[in-house]
Amino acid sequence: MIAGIVLAAGFARRMGRQKLLLQLQGKPVVRWAVERLLPRVEDLVVVTGQDDPAVRDALARLAVRFAVNPRPQAGQASSIAVGVEALKPWTRAVVIALGDQPKTPEPVVPALLAAFAQSGQPIVVPVFRGVQGTPVVFAREVFPELRQLTGDAGARSVVEARSERVERVVFDFPMPPDVDTPEDYAKLHVQ
Repeated sequence: MIAGIVLAAGFARRMGRQKLLLQLQGKPVVRWAVERLLPRVEDLVVVTGQDDPAVRDALARLAVRFAVNPRPQAGQASSIAVGVEALKPWTRAVVIALGDQPKTPEPVVPALLAAFAQSGQPIVVPVFRGVQGTPVVFAREVFPELRQLTGDAGARSVVEARSERVERVVFDFPMPPDVDTPEDYAKLHVQ
């Protein structure tokens, strides 16, 4: 089974308010991110934090499961660990995506999953015009490393630890924008 994890536990310090709940073309930002991934996976875990009730409400009626990070202040790595811990025991791989990245182009996740199936590599990352980005696919054999992550750098250390086990999928378009600041949010409305 291929699962997904959407990280939605951040504090949105640079935005000044909960960015995941901001409306984008009639839907909360986090709902865009989840709906982009949901059709591509068989199980989807949304990791929430202090805004758990509001994020659950924003994702009402979607077939997702929730895992609450009790220590979101410990950084993105703690949310990844919580999400991986919540995966079903028979999960073969997971696609980890960001809740504040609502406009990941449609071809990205299918291309990553195809590369995962064909390459035999346990980690598959997208490269957008030379810049490594997200979402990232991790095979089950990497889950113990993801559970041990600490800090706010996410899973970058796991990807960089051994480059020979990483398959890179190149895309000829820019990295999908995160919604980190009011300026980022404003730009999304004109794309």
